[in-house]
Amino acid sequence: MPRPVWTGAISFGLVTIPVKVVSATEDRSVRFHQVHLEDMGRVRTRKVCEIDGETVPQDEIGKGYEFTRDEMVPVTDEELAEIPLPTAKAIEIVAFVDADSIDPVRIGDSYYLAVDGQVAAKPYTLLRKALERADKVAVAKFAWHGRERLGLLRVREGAIVLHGMRWPDEIRSPASLAPKSVDLEEAEVDQAVQLAETMAQDDVAGFRDEYRDALEELIEAKAEGKRPPAPAAEERQPGKVVDLMAALNASVKAAREARGEPVDQAAKEGAVHEMRPGKKTGPKAAPARKTAAKKTTAQKTAAKKRSAS
Repeated sequence: MPRPVWTGAISFGLVTIPVKVVSATEDRSVRFHQVHLEDMGRVRTRKVCEIDGETVPQDEIGKGYEFTRDEMVPVTDEELAEIPLPTAKAIEIVAFVDADSIDPVRIGDSYYLAVDGQVAAKPYTLLRKALERADKVAVAKFAWHGRERLGLLRVREGAIVLHGMRWPDEIRSPASLAPKSVDLEEAEVDQAVQLAETMAQDDVAGFRDEYRDALEELIEAKAEGKRPPAPAAEERQPGKVVDLMAALNASVKAAREARGEPVDQAAKEGAVHEMRPGKKTGPKAAPARKTAAKKTTAQKTAAKKRSAS
C-alpha cells in the first residue's frame, strides 16, 4: 500500500471512523532533469534573495503575504497551526446529495480512505453500505495544507473514495466563451448523434498513453547506444472534407469500419447527401408522376369521343 498522505477520521453524525488517506492515482509521466549539455551535469535551481542577491538556506525561508506593493506581512507556521479549524483532523460530512448534482468541473484529485485499525472496520462498512443503499454521495469538509477544503465521498469497488472539490466561487463562468448562435440543420444534428452512438463504448480501460510508450522506447534506445526508432508513417485519407456533413459522414464510416460493422454502399462511396429546407426528395416527387398519368388517360378519352362523333 502507498504511504498515507494524511491521517484523521471521518465524522459521520456522532460516528467517528479513523482513516488513512492514500492517493488513488499515480503520475506515470516521464520526467526530465535540466542538464548542462557540455558535460551532462545537473543544473540546480538556487533560491536567491532579491534584496542582497545571496543564496538563502532552507531554514531561513518562511512565508510572507504581499499586503501591499511595498509591504510584506510575515506569517509563521506556528501562527497557522493556531488558527481554529473544526476540520483540522477530521473529514466532516455535511450533506448527502445525488451524484448527478455535482458538476464534474469541481472535482479534483482522488484519494482512497483506508481504515486505521480494526476498530474502524465496522463504522467504515456502515458508511459504505449507507452510501450504496441510499444511492448518494457525501459532501464533506476537511483541512489540508493549511486551508479548509471541500470533498466528495463515494464508493468504488468496496472502498470509500475522497475527491477534492473546489468551492463554488473558485469556478469561473463559461458564459463569455459560449459561441454565438449558428444555423444547424436537423440532418447535421442527426448525423452527429449517429456518430456518437457509433463511437459509444462501455469500457475505456484499454486506452494507453502512446506518447509515453514512444518516449520510453526513445530513452531506452539512446541508453543502449542504438538509433531511435523511426516515427510511424501517419495515415492520411486522400481528398479534402469540404463541409460539415461530409466530415460527419466520413467519421461515421471510419468509426463503423474500426468496429468491424457493415458500411452501406453510399458510405463506401463517400456519398454526401445535401439536405436543404424546401427541397423535394425522391419519395415526395411521386405525386407528380400520378398527375401525369391522369392527364394521359384524359387525353385518350377525349380522342375516343372525337372519333365516335
